[in-house]
Amino acid sequence: MEEIRTDCERIIPDIEGIDTSDHIFVSERAIEAISQIKAENSIPDDMFVRIATKSGGCSGMNYIIGFDTLQNDNDITYKVRNHIFIVDKKSIFYLMGVTLDYIEDERGKGFVFDNPYHEKTCGCSH
Repeated sequence: MEEIRTDCERIIPDIEGIDTSDHIFVSERAIEAISQIKAENSIPDDMFVRIATKSGGCSGMNYIIGFDTLQNDNDITYKVRNHIFIVDKKSIFYLMGVTLDYIEDERGKGFVFDNPYHEKTCGCSH
């Protein structure tokens, strides 16, 4: 039986055959951090939150988060509370199952993408 996560909001990709474990999860801490960053930097509410991926070579994918004003033809929009997230159609497959979180600890603070499917594939540290 699938675990139902109640500690996160969900982005549900419109892809046939997926189940709830393939959703993209956005933690409460991440939503609060996005709201705080917008407020502290006078970022307009209509600005998108873009999440994306790009190849990181043998170490897997690199995850990207930022604010954006442009929506491309290959972007899909999702509303998470009062934020509009945009994801390009290529990145959506690499983000499925991933949790976007925000952490603050002794090492620092920032957004993290937790991918339960990621396995380290080499030792070159890139």
